[in-house]
Amino acid sequence: MSTLKVPVNARDHKRGGESASVTLVEYGDYQCPFCALANPVVRSLESLYGQKLCVVFRHFPLVEVHPFAASSAEATEYAGDQGVFWDMHDAIFLNQHRLSMQLLFAIAGTLKLSQIALRESIARSMHADKIQADFIGGVRSGVNGTPTFFVNGLRHQGGFSARELGMSIQEAMDASPSAA
Repeated sequence: MSTLKVPVNARDHKRGGESASVTLVEYGDYQCPFCALANPVVRSLESLYGQKLCVVFRHFPLVEVHPFAASSAEATEYAGDQGVFWDMHDAIFLNQHRLSMQLLFAIAGTLKLSQIALRESIARSMHADKIQADFIGGVRSGVNGTPTFFVNGLRHQGGFSARELGMSIQEAMDASPSAA
């Protein structure tokens, strides 16, 4: 079974409990249709488990097949610098069916982010090191497609339905020493 080779760290975007008993790491691509389908599933699991679950998103842009994957990753990192990573993240997946540069700028405007600064960030690939580090960490961990999930450092085997992913999370919670 594959394990997460790069531990969750300060550079990661996290949502949920700081001292959660379970951490769910997703390697994803903003243009991947399966990642868009998985996003509401992850959100529902976040609601179900609350502070007992920490969710981490790492970039795995498949640029050979998804022309907007890299610019979308850059846009979320730019938004993260302004404290609204997850707002941009969720908005991109919610509107993935019309993903384009215009959409990224429209979302930035909705989030009251500078569209000029976003354009500069994308044009200069200002977050390429973070995005590339996520990607390389994914490759080292055996990621070869998106979405790929790790539950407490172990690769989730199976689909990303609420039932399947929820079972992996519940098993990890049941096995956690702090679950008592």
